[in-house]
Amino acid sequence: MRIGVNVPNFGPGTDPGVLRDWARTVEGLGFDLLMVSDHVVVTHDVAEQYPAPFYEPFTTLSWLAGVTDRIRLGTTVLILPYRHPLLTARMAANLNMLSGGRLVLGVGVGWARQEFAALGVPFERRGALTDEHLTALREAWKDDADYAGGPVPLWIGGNSAAGRRRAVRVGDAWHPLRFTLPWLHEAVGELASQAREQGRPVPALAPRIALRITAEPVTGPDRLAGEGTLEQVTADLAELRALGADTVVLDPFNGDPRETLRPQTAWQALAAVAAHRSRTE
Repeated sequence: MRIGVNVPNFGPGTDPGVLRDWARTVEGLGFDLLMVSDHVVVTHDVAEQYPAPFYEPFTTLSWLAGVTDRIRLGTTVLILPYRHPLLTARMAANLNMLSGGRLVLGVGVGWARQEFAALGVPFERRGALTDEHLTALREAWKDDADYAGGPVPLWIGGNSAAGRRRAVRVGDAWHPLRFTLPWLHEAVGELASQAREQGRPVPALAPRIALRITAEPVTGPDRLAGEGTLEQVTADLAELRALGADTVVLDPFNGDPRETLRPQTAWQALAAVAAHRSRTE
């Protein structure tokens, strides 16, 4: 099972130098994948959670491709309706080629109503638009001459039943985000049922989980996967491996933008996970 990291590409502590340090740290610790998130317009509803500066993901990953050698690069998740699908197809294919085939495109429908309005994209049609854009991406990547570097692996984000159906229909992997493990066990069963109903193979499982290491165990039914002592976190990873996860993405950002001013805290948590991984593999 491969393990990736969601790197904050936003917030008061983030600048090109910090992003470079994040990339070199994550790659140096032996992780397999580095992912960033997506917003185009930092409207009020976005800024409450992910304040400026917010570095656009294709630009950011192009920069990070040049300062890394091995680690794969991706989006968790690109809001697909925000850009014309042929532009997305071109940028993704080109970045995949320029990085030596290292790109993973995680995509989602989006949630920031004000940002949709600022971009002139109808919020109510975001699901339908996402489906249309996914079809356009697949079609564009069939033309290798114009979209050199495609196709790119598509991870379909979203915890809803619609997201799982979409992953079965057009995705290479299902990419659920921050959940409890009992919920995931049930959802994986539903994913298999939906695949049978559609007569299609079950997509790979590539979840993104929290990473918040605590001194004392975290208990209770609401504990997210990846929260708790190092022993709890590593047990969660083992459970995800047993469940069939192909890749797990660790998300060390826990909701306070001031965390971006002290990335060393996240790096220490990642180093602890990496050290345990090296001892057990």
